[in-house]
Parts: sequence; C-alpha cells; structure tokens
Amino acid sequence: MLPHAYELPAAILLVLGGAISCFAGYRLFKIVLGIYGFILGAMLASSTIGAAHTTGLIVAALVGGVVGGLILVFAYFIGIALVGAGLGALVANVVWSYVAVGDPPVVVVILLSIAGAFGAMLLQRYVIIVATAFGGAWTMIVGGMAAAGDRGAARAAAAGDVWILYPLTPAPGQRWVPVAWIALGLVGLAVQLGISSRKK
Repeated sequence: MLPHAYELPAAILLVLGGAISCFAGYRLFKIVLGIYGFILGAMLASSTIGAAHTTGLIVAALVGGVVGGLILVFAYFIGIALVGAGLGALVANVVWSYVAVGDPPVVVVILLSIAGAFGAMLLQRYVIIVATAFGGAWTMIVGGMAAAGDRGAARAAAAGDVWILYPLTPAPGQRWVPVAWIALGLVGLAVQLGISSRKK
C-alpha cells in the first residue's frame, strides 16, 4: 500500500512495466524479472508498515522493491520457475472468477503454480514469452485502471488514506477485464513470437 499521492505515478510505472513485459518480455527478460521483483518486493514490504507512517511506507516500498528486484535478477532460473508459478496462480484466479465467487481453493492455486513452474523449466523460451505477454498485459490493465481512476481499492482503504494494489482483482464485477486481458496478451504473444522468430 502507498499513500494516495503516489497512486498515479505508481499506476503509470505499472503500465510502462507491463508494456515492456507484454511486448518485449523475452528479449528483456532480466529487466522484466527486475520490474516484477521490484513490484512484488514493494507490495510485501509496504504492507508491513502502518498506514499512518507515510515516510515509512515509501522507504519500505523502495527498499523492498530493490531487494525483490535483485533477488529475481540474480536468481535467474528460480525467477523462471517463479514466473511459471505466478502465471499458474494468475490463471487459477482468473478462471475461478468465471466459475465461482470468491477465491479459488488453495489446492488448485498450488497445483497450477507447480505445473507452471515445471512447464517454465522444460519449455523456457515459450513459457517466458507466454508468461511475460499475459503477465505484462495484466499489469498494464491493473495500472491503467488505477491511472483512470478506478477507486475500488481507494474506497476499501479510505480510512487509512492509502492506495492498496490489488493485482489479482483490479475491477471486481467488470466482466470485460479478463476478455481485455486475453486480447492484449495475445497481441503481446504475437509480437514476441514474431520478434524472436525473426532473430533466429
């Protein structure tokens, strides 16, 4: 979570990082790992600080982001497995939102995460392309909705005056989001496959 004053800059960074991942994720995979490590580290670190400490939130987000980014960049193969696992977890959540209300069962998320991790290690090039295209598309949508003024998260956290990033449910009840995610992910996939096949 971040103070509301930082919502728009953070949303713009999410859109830019998502675009890099979606359209050039395979060629710039180490940079993409750094971006997603930073986002994950910033989310985890800032959530440990109380909402009343604005400076503490910002420092925790920056330090956690740098540490998360460094961990994923230096742990390349672990990063590939984590990207596959993250894609598996994302697929579990998106598919479950169409099947039932609420969060998917933990067992389903774990099984799809494990399958994604194994798949990423066996078919690295293609899994990296698919994961970065669809992961980047989702990040662009999350950032775009925050930048456009979707206030669902803001209302949920209004008492503490913080902006909470909800990466798996950016717009509850808006059925067009998964369709836009799939369409944008397919465009990113086509662009990356076209670029990587031309390089060969």
